[in-house]
Amino acid sequence: MSESELLVETRGQVGRGVAQWRHWGVPLIWLTLLLLLTFGMAQLEALFRLIEPDTRQVLYHRSSLAALLGQHVFVVAVASALAILLGGSAAIAVTRPAGRDFLPLVAQLASIGQTFPPVAVLALAVPALGFGTLPIIVALLLYGLLPIVRNTLAGLSGIDPGVHEAARGMGMTGGQILRQVELPLAAPVILAGIRTSVTINIATAAIGATVGASNLGDPIISGIVNGNTAYIVQGALLIGLLAITVDSTFERLLRRPTSR
Repeated sequence: MSESELLVETRGQVGRGVAQWRHWGVPLIWLTLLLLLTFGMAQLEALFRLIEPDTRQVLYHRSSLAALLGQHVFVVAVASALAILLGGSAAIAVTRPAGRDFLPLVAQLASIGQTFPPVAVLALAVPALGFGTLPIIVALLLYGLLPIVRNTLAGLSGIDPGVHEAARGMGMTGGQILRQVELPLAAPVILAGIRTSVTINIATAAIGATVGASNLGDPIISGIVNGNTAYIVQGALLIGLLAITVDSTFERLLRRPTSR
C-alpha cells in the first residue's frame, strides 16, 4: 500500500470513529453520569444537607446504590423481555391468516393490562406470589404489553400488500417472508413500542419497593416514610438518569433501521 493510500485509509478510519462517537456519544454521556452518581453520591453530601439541614443522615445507607441499580435493571430487563416475547409473539400470531379472528381479543387484553394500575396488580399478586421481586415483574409485564402489541400490529399491518405479493412471487415461504421482509420493514415501529414500554417500566418499577423488591425505589419509599427529601431526590435522580440513558440508546437504535 502506497503512502497516499495509507493516508486515505487512516482518514477513513478516523472518520468512522468520529461518526460512531457522534452516534453513541449522548447515551455514553448519560451512562457515565449515572455511574458517577451511583458510586460517588457521598461526594454530594454537602448539597443534600442544604435540602435537609435538620436531618442527621442525608445519604441513603441501608443498601448500596450500585446494588439497587443492578436490581432495578434486572427487574425491568426480565419484565421487558417477557413482554417482548409474549406481546410480540401474540401480535405476530394474529396477523397471520389463521389467527386474524383473534386480533381484537389480543388488542383488548393488552389494553386491559395497562388500564390496571400497577399498585392494584401488586395488591392482587402479593397474596398469590408473596413479597419480593416476582409481583413487580408481573405488574411490569402487564403494564408493558400494550405499546409492544400495538406497535407490532401497526408495523406489520402497515406493510404494502405489494411487498407480500413480490415476496411470494419469488417463492419465499411464510416464515421467510416474516423473517426477511416483514420484521425488517416493521422494525422501526416495533422498536418504538419497545422503547416506550421499557422507559415507562423503569419509572414504574420503583413501586416494587413497597412489596419488598429491592431497587431504586427503596430510597424514595424510605424518604416518604421518614420525611427525608434527600433520600427521595437520590432515588429519583438515579431512576431519571437510567430512563434517559435507555431512551437515548433506543433513539440511536431507531436511527439505524430507519436510515437503512
